[in-house]
Amino acid sequence: MISLETQRFLTPPVSPCTRMTDHLTLLQMNDSHGYLEQHPELFWAGDRAEYRMAGGYARIAALIEEVRDARRERVLAFDCGDTIHGTYPAVRSEGEALVPILNALGFDAMTAHWEFAYGPEQFQKVARDLDYPVLAINCYDATTNDLVFPPYTVCETDGLQVGVIGIAATIVDKVMPPSFSKGLRFSLGNAELPGYVARLRDDERVDLVVVVSHLGFPQEVKLAREVDGIDLLLSGHTHNRLFEPALVNNTIIIQSGCHGSFLGRLDLTVENRRVKRFNHNLIIVGEAVRPDPGVEEMVGKVMDPHRECLSRVVGETRTGLNRNTVLEATMDNLLLQALLSAAGADMAFSNGWRYGAPVPPGPVTVNDLWNIIPVNPPVSMVEITGRELRVMMEENLERTFARDPYNQMGGYVKRCMGVNLYCKLENPPGFRIQEFFAGGKRLDPDAVYRAAFVTGQGVPANYGKNREDLDLRAVEALERYLAGGPASADLRGSVVAI
Repeated sequence: MISLETQRFLTPPVSPCTRMTDHLTLLQMNDSHGYLEQHPELFWAGDRAEYRMAGGYARIAALIEEVRDARRERVLAFDCGDTIHGTYPAVRSEGEALVPILNALGFDAMTAHWEFAYGPEQFQKVARDLDYPVLAINCYDATTNDLVFPPYTVCETDGLQVGVIGIAATIVDKVMPPSFSKGLRFSLGNAELPGYVARLRDDERVDLVVVVSHLGFPQEVKLAREVDGIDLLLSGHTHNRLFEPALVNNTIIIQSGCHGSFLGRLDLTVENRRVKRFNHNLIIVGEAVRPDPGVEEMVGKVMDPHRECLSRVVGETRTGLNRNTVLEATMDNLLLQALLSAAGADMAFSNGWRYGAPVPPGPVTVNDLWNIIPVNPPVSMVEITGRELRVMMEENLERTFARDPYNQMGGYVKRCMGVNLYCKLENPPGFRIQEFFAGGKRLDPDAVYRAAFVTGQGVPANYGKNREDLDLRAVEALERYLAGGPASADLRGSVVAI
């Protein structure tokens, strides 16, 4: 148990007869990305990666219920979003297949990001079917300026009042496809947050203030520095596995991995409307956890109609496929190789997605392909100049590594093949790329190159000309490529920090 006295969490001394001590447990899931069942997950082991089975909502349900049984009413569970999108059954049902399962898990509130992928109307329909609120202080109707979702809720648990504020991903209307945010606008939330904290503290008289956020860990650390009065900030978006919480301006910050492979737990001692002590545990949702039978049955009903199709083996990978590295990733190298093979282009680009359960060396199934790219967009071609390529990649590096966290606007670095960039990541915006090669030759700013990408992701609409969608989608391109024999997708040094 960690004391917070050195972080000035304690209120001024009061009479012993008025001091009230309470205990509370908070549970956090973030970035589960629709992974209903157990799946391979990457774990670091010294100098190597290991792939072990983890996750699944039935096991998450069992862990949550175990804590609730032990702590009775003093348990609250929150979901930081990226929940109803990312796998074949999630996308096929536009999130609706997950609703009964999520209701069975019994969260107390959530916020959102990829939930908007089905369009705002569909997400609002899903939100209405949930037994708990979607919260967002920063999602507005673009016409009326009204909030689309409630900004906060107050959870009462055995007499303890907990104010919960939600902050959705700010990037939805900035770098995501326009359909995600049709009719909406998103702020950062930093201007609104102090007012809601004050309302909960002064008007609602809550004992604790919890922020459930999907801004990303760097942004949330800056936010906690700027805004006083937040007791706990549950972080999402950047897939951090925080084995130890961050303590920032008297705020405890945790984040709990991705794919539902981890569950965050905070056990709190509360005195006089402040956290006195806490204990944190990042729980691995491993194979040893016995699944909840009821939720397992519900998951089976969702998955069973798709099992025959999704279990079909389409090829073999000699390389473990994952998206756990920032500058380049083996999973995306496989996708880019498939795009180049299908399109016959000079180079290929894709988005720096974080989600996508790893695929260990060995057989690759249809399900693996849909996990790699669940929206299955068309394969596209564009003509782009060397000058545009350099500007495009400088823009992407800034969005990834901006010194001001509030300017970080994406996932990982844009995935590239057919080019080589050597970068100084510490340099100012626009000056990070030291050397740029295309096809092994120094980039010619006036030359026109043919680039393959997946529609909506890879090459933004303001770059290049003569765009063309091929009569081929990404999953089909991957399947065709793997049909050619065992594939290798090792790291190539496409983007190198020097």
